[in-house]
Amino acid sequence: MKSNKNLVLLVTGQSFANLGDVFYIIGVISILYNLTGSATVSALVPFIITMAMFISSLLTPLLLGKYRLKTLLVWSQGSKTVLLGILMLVVYVFMNDTNYWVIYFLVGLIGFLDGCANPIMRALIPYYVEDASLLKANSMLEAVTQMIQIGAWLFGGLLLLAISPFQLIVIVGFLFLLSSITLSLLQHVNYIDEKEISVWSQLSDGWRSIGSTPVLRKIVQMDILETIAGTVWIAAILYVYVEQVLEAGEQWWGFINGSFFIGFLAASLYCLKYPHVVEKYKFFFICYGALLSGVLTIIFGSISSYPLIALFLSICIGLFSQLKNIPQQTVIQRSIPMEKLVTVYTSLGTVGSGIFGVSALAIGIIADLVGIRAVFVISGLLLLYIGILVFWNKRLFV
Repeated sequence: MKSNKNLVLLVTGQSFANLGDVFYIIGVISILYNLTGSATVSALVPFIITMAMFISSLLTPLLLGKYRLKTLLVWSQGSKTVLLGILMLVVYVFMNDTNYWVIYFLVGLIGFLDGCANPIMRALIPYYVEDASLLKANSMLEAVTQMIQIGAWLFGGLLLLAISPFQLIVIVGFLFLLSSITLSLLQHVNYIDEKEISVWSQLSDGWRSIGSTPVLRKIVQMDILETIAGTVWIAAILYVYVEQVLEAGEQWWGFINGSFFIGFLAASLYCLKYPHVVEKYKFFFICYGALLSGVLTIIFGSISSYPLIALFLSICIGLFSQLKNIPQQTVIQRSIPMEKLVTVYTSLGTVGSGIFGVSALAIGIIADLVGIRAVFVISGLLLLYIGILVFWNKRLFV
C-alpha cells in the first residue's frame, strides 16, 4: 500500500487543484468587482468560501463510513469541475449587476466541496508513505503548496492584464479537470468501517478522538489561538498596515504578502532537506517557532515603520510559523490510528474555518477601535502564549 507513486499523484493532483483555486478566487473577485464596482461585494467571496468549508467539515464524517477516501476525493474534485462549468455558463450567458448572488451560491458549493477534500488529502498521506518518511512527505507537500501560492497570486494578477476574468475561469476549469484525472489514478486505501453506527456517532467521532488524546486536545487549543492570531495577515488588514504604518505604495501590500509565503517556502524546504533534525527536535521547533513568531509579530506591528524592515520581518514570521506547523502535522498524524485521521482533520477543519470566519470579520472592527498596530501586537501575544502552552506540555510533544 505504501508507494511513492501514490504520494506523487496526490501532491500533483492537489497542486493542480490549489493552482486552480487561486486563479478561481482572482477571477471571481474580478468578475464581481467589474459587475458591481463594490469592494464589499467582492470581499464577501473569501468569507462565503470559509463558511461553506465550515459547514462541510461538520457534515463530511457522515460520508466517511460509506465511501472510500479516494472515491470521496475524486468525487469532490470532479464535482468542483462540473460546478465551475456551470459558473462559466452563468457568467457568459446570464450575468448582470442584479443577479450576481448566483455567483455567491456557486462559490459556496465549491467551497463546500473543498471542505470535504482537504481533510481527506491530509489523512491519505500516512497511508502512502512509511512512518519514517512522514515528516519529509509533509514537508514536500507544504513546499509545493507554498510555491504555488507565491506563483499563482503573482501570475494570476499578471494574467488579468492579458486575458479577461472569464478566460481565467476557463483555465481554472482545465486545471480542475487535470486534478480530477490525476487523483483518479490513486490507489484505494483500506478505510471503510462496515459497522453500523448512528449519525451522531459519525458526526462526533473526530471530537471523541480529540477528547481522548491529550496532545490533540492541546493542539485544538493552539489552533484556535493561532487562527485568531493569523487573521491579521488577511489582505484587508495588510492593506491598511501598508497605508497607515509604512505609508508606502500599494505594491508593498503585495510584496509583504508574498514575502510571508517565501518564509513558509524556505521553512518547508529546510524540513524537506533535514527531516531527521526536525524529527529529533520537533518539540523545540514547535515551541520556539511559536515564540519567535510572536516576538517578531509584535516587532512588526509596534516598532517597524520601514518597508524593507517589514519585508524582512514578514519573511522571518512565515519561516518560524512553518517550522512549527510541519512537525505539528506529523504529531497529529502519529497520535491516533490512521482510520481516525479523517474525522480528526474534519474536526480541526471545523474549528479552523469557523474561528477564521468570525475572526476575519471581528479583526477589522478591532483595528478601527484600537489601531492597526495594536492588532499585530495582540496577534503576537497570542503566539507567545501558544509557545508557553507547548513548553508547559513538553511531554506531549517529545
